[in-house]
Amino acid sequence: MITTREAAPEDAHAMSDLITPILESWKSARRRDPEHMLANYIQNPDNIRCTVAIEDNGRLVGFQSLILPKTANVYDTPDGWGEIGTYVALDAGRGGIGRAMFASTLEAARSAGIKTIEASIGDDNHKGLGYYSAIGFATYATEPGLIRKRFDVD
Repeated sequence: MITTREAAPEDAHAMSDLITPILESWKSARRRDPEHMLANYIQNPDNIRCTVAIEDNGRLVGFQSLILPKTANVYDTPDGWGEIGTYVALDAGRGGIGRAMFASTLEAARSAGIKTIEASIGDDNHKGLGYYSAIGFATYATEPGLIRKRFDVD
């Protein structure tokens, strides 16, 4: 069974441990240290909610971040749109983890008055593209190496 809750500072190390093999599989040089997890996901000033997914045994198996970009908008997200990022442990996919986290994220988006959520996904990230399509995101723009999907919050 998976439970979700808002991320806390003490989750930073587990989030770093989770994202490191994902970024390595992408051959990404992005930061993944616990300090970055804390600053960029848990305590980001643009944060709406960072949700973690926890197995019954206490293992963190996913996290999902929703921000309203103001201070730094690396994906050029349109004004007023939320930007989402989702990470699930490589050995834990296909168990409803992403859907469980998105339910929490969607609730936070509604509470914050966000009308549209954007996901910017690498065009070679087939799992990510499939996940976002499965939960209702639709492609609205493409650029070299990147597919941008949107979800209109009701």
